Amino acid sequence: MTPQAAPGQAGTGRATTRQDTARADRARRHTRYFLRWARAAAPVHLGADIDMTGVQAHRAAARAEGRRYSVVSYLLYAAGRVLADHPEANATTAGGIVPRTLRYERVHAKLAIDSGSADEGRRAVRVAVLPDVDRLDLAGIQQLVDRYRNGAAEDLPGAEGVRRLGRLPPPLGHLAFRTAVSSRARRAELLGTVAVSSLGHRRVDTFHSYGGTAVTLTAGRIAEVPVARATRVAVAPVLRLGLTFDHRVLDGAAAADVLDDLALLLEACDAALPGGWDAPQRRSGDRPAHQGDQSGRPVAPRG
Repeated sequence: MTPQAAPGQAGTGRATTRQDTARADRARRHTRYFLRWARAAAPVHLGADIDMTGVQAHRAAARAEGRRYSVVSYLLYAAGRVLADHPEANATTAGGIVPRTLRYERVHAKLAIDSGSADEGRRAVRVAVLPDVDRLDLAGIQQLVDRYRNGAAEDLPGAEGVRRLGRLPPPLGHLAFRTAVSSRARRAELLGTVAVSSLGHRRVDTFHSYGGTAVTLTAGRIAEVPVARATRVAVAPVLRLGLTFDHRVLDGAAAADVLDDLALLLEACDAALPGGWDAPQRRSGDRPAHQGDQSGRPVAPRG
């Protein structure tokens, strides 16, 4: 016989489910406010395969010395240096009837990461803005990444603001969000000047998203694939780096230059150097005269 629920148990279960759903809904309200605000953007997507041989060798050398660097820290480091060198990409749009582009002096990175744990029955994705990544070295960036990934959710920068939005009725919450991001300075504090998102812990090769900034970087897994090395084919760790740019702020050619400089800097990572790079800045004028068919580019699609 099928056990019968005691009187009141079924009703209690339904009430608990409704409470859990309501709690989850409040927790996602700020995301809905952001998505509604982001409809005005004009996102365009680019992508490039990055040979991560140097990065992976640097990570291995660091592990041997008791230090740990996550892949996303290298992306943040590169983003800080490259966007500082491309001020047209470290910018935002403002104005309604007469739109204008405003540039930022510093690079603040909004990072979306999976904490690897469940929060109240949901997958816990944490979002935090790392200030001044153009001034931090790799170790300093990693310290912030660890703090935001492993620290208490309520201690994250901006956590109190998110809770306040969740407590407001949706119409007021949406108005409060729009008011906050209407300020150029406040927008950089809340959304960063560049966004970075990673799903590298999954079997995801490619994805694109828009993080509310002129440039959003997305990274999937690093996969071993065949690459061309001069006259031979070798196997190398390759990352498909996605770049979404807001066409209201940036043109395609300028966005392609940003993506190319990111690839050059990441591929120049040297395991023999403690910080990964000897000269942290790579200027756009330093590009090789010929940029086609650089070694390390994949010659076969990933399975």
